[in-house]
Amino acid sequence: MVRDISCQEVAGLIKTSAPLTLVDVREDWEVEICAIDGALHIPLGDIARRLDEIGTDKPVAVLCHHGVRSRHAAMFLAAQGVKDVFNIAGGIEKWAIDIAPEMSRYE
Repeated sequence: MVRDISCQEVAGLIKTSAPLTLVDVREDWEVEICAIDGALHIPLGDIARRLDEIGTDKPVAVLCHHGVRSRHAAMFLAAQGVKDVFNIAGGIEKWAIDIAPEMSRYE
């Protein structure tokens, strides 16, 4: 089951160094504009092929621009047996608004 997690919750986990794998499923050109430090970049189209790069020993939070692609990726990961998988609600757009207002944004 995929659950949504807020940007604030993810930011809090990152600040406390809680074990979390952050997976960014946006395209290369999107990540060039803005990204969260420490995120594992695997474009959505590559997620099945690169599944072994995503550890299952800690929760996985998936991110895209607005939360649609990341929900699909999170559902795929859950179907592959990843137990603690979350979709970051609002994506990097919401992250830029709520957490990092200095971050570049795009349409």
